[in-house]
Formats: sequence, C-alpha cells, structure tokens
Amino acid sequence: MPEAPMTIDPANWVCPLPLRETKRIMLGHGGGGVLSEELIENLFLPAFGSTGKPGRDSALLDVPAGRIAVTTDSYVVQPLFFPGGNIGDLAVNGTINDLACSGAVPIGLTAGFIVEEGLELVVLGAVAQTMGKAAAKAGVTIVTGDTKVVGKGSADQLFINTAGVGVVPPGVEIGPERARPGDHIIVSGNIGEHGVAIMSVREGIDFGTVVTTDSAPLHRLVAAMLAACAASGAPGAVHALRDPTRGGLVASVVEIAKAASVGVELDEATIPVPETVSSACSFLGLDPLQVANEGKIVAFVDPSQSATVLAAMRARPEGVNATIIGRVVAEHSGMAVTNTPFGTTRVIDRELGEQLPRIC
Repeated sequence: MPEAPMTIDPANWVCPLPLRETKRIMLGHGGGGVLSEELIENLFLPAFGSTGKPGRDSALLDVPAGRIAVTTDSYVVQPLFFPGGNIGDLAVNGTINDLACSGAVPIGLTAGFIVEEGLELVVLGAVAQTMGKAAAKAGVTIVTGDTKVVGKGSADQLFINTAGVGVVPPGVEIGPERARPGDHIIVSGNIGEHGVAIMSVREGIDFGTVVTTDSAPLHRLVAAMLAACAASGAPGAVHALRDPTRGGLVASVVEIAKAASVGVELDEATIPVPETVSSACSFLGLDPLQVANEGKIVAFVDPSQSATVLAAMRARPEGVNATIIGRVVAEHSGMAVTNTPFGTTRVIDRELGEQLPRIC
C-alpha cells in the first residue's frame, strides 16, 4: 500500500538556532541584511539539508547525458496545512511531477518564498522542514532559493515559487502531441482526493471520514513504466503523460486531445472515484472528474503495451490502483466524451475557470 503522506505540525517545530527575539516574520527578514542571513542560515539551510558549501547566486549542477527538462510553478494553496500535507511538500512533489511527465529524472529544485510580514516563524519553519524531507525522500536536492517579505495585507501568509531541472534519458520521447488513435488511457489511482482534502479544511465540512491529499512524487513510477516498455522491446510505447492537477482528469485528457488532434473516449464506470470523494462532490455540487489531484498520472499508451505498463504501475506503491479508463479515437478530434453507466455518451470539457480556486 502507498506510504502515508508526510506532514509536519508547526506546533512541534523548533528552530535549530535562535532567530533573535522575534517569533514572526518582519520586513527586515527580506532586506538582505543580518536578519535575512539569520533566516537563511538558521531556518532554511538546516531544513533543506545544506551541504555547507559557500553561498552562490546560482547553483552548479552536474548534468548527465540527455536533454534538459525545465519547469516552474507557483503555489498559493489555502489553507497552508491540510490533511496529509502542506504547501511545502505540495510544492516539491508538484514540481517533480511536472518533470516526470516529460520522462525526466529530476536533478535539482529551486524554492522562492514570498512571505507576508507577521507570519509566525514556526509556520515557515515547519513548511521549510517539510520541503526538505519531501525532497530528500524523492532523492532530489533543493539547490538554491530566494526569500522576499511583503507588508502585512500584501499577500496571504505564504506563497512558494519553484523551478525544477531534470534530464530526459536518450531515446525517451513523451509529449501530448504523440497521442494516437488506439492508445489506451491509464490513470494511476483514485482521483479527486487532493481537492476534497483542501475543501474539507477550508470550508470546515465533516464528510464522516478524513480525506487526505494524494500528494506524492511520481518520477519513480514513470521510470518503472519506461523500464518495463524498454524491457519488452517497445521503448516508445508511452506516448503522453499528464498529472491531472487543476482542472482534474478532464483538463488533462482534453488538453492532450487538442494537442494531438485526436478524440478521447472514457468509460465513466471504470474511473476510480472513491466513495468519500463522490459523496463530497455531490454535496458540494462538483464534478469529481474536474477536481484536482497531486499524486496521480494519466498515461496514453500503445495498446500492445498497456498490460505491461499497467503491471509495472501496480507494482509501485504510487500505482497500486492503476486502471485503464478509456482510449484514443480518430473521431471528434480535440474533444473528449465519456460513456456513462446508463448507456449514454456525454461530452466533457474544461471549466471556464476553476471549480476550486487556491487548490495548489
């Protein structure tokens, strides 16, 4: 079974070294002076597992052979802490997963913090420590970062911007434009859990059980999928990958359908939606197929290799509930439809905005 998501209670965080006589962020912490230096040396570096190397304005990375993949993302989730995680591990895992969807092996992350004046240091420290632990667990280093402090009321506690660098191994060709008619569509597990976890805390709604975020790094799952295809003599069988975050499953399949000028046909009854998610979405008037996920992947795979890929996914803790949910068709180019349990077909498309804002 998958490991329990990582989280850290800010009430249990203790600064490794004292940060003067303040318990909250002050404007001076972002001013580049002594307070900034103390914040970096006594809070961030211990949390990120600093090697003690001299500080630079940029990190130097040893890069193996292959193409470079680069991604960036910003995290503004509210609340900062939610069942199973917080904004810190969400930022690390989300950045890793963006790289993984290109088949890249992550080699370094950056972290930029926009901190509101008055934020408690225990909160910032707990988030930073979670980031460090999540990165270490994923086998990736946070190699450089930045901190800015804005006046009270100019932000909402804490925003995090990340960038990730990875290497795409030779021979790996994955992209949304490579989906083709006949491909099987596989999702790595239950959908909708992250969005419902956020809403349960944000709205104070008790769904009768605790729904935790599915936030997890997926690069090892992707590596296992690619290795299985290579071992079976079909190294290019995984055509497209997408992590269904904002906009959920619907946004992912529609975007790929448009990019590849193909149609998508899903079998609604096969899509793994947990009962807790289904009930919560029904109560809130949401479509679970459009609720965000942070630890799932959607794969478009050559049908001759879908059984091989499915077995490789199910052998990993991140993919134990992987299942085939549909196929790519030549008809209705750029559109996605679902076959309902009632024998009808309905068109699915992205929302004009977000069902759930501030979800990541």
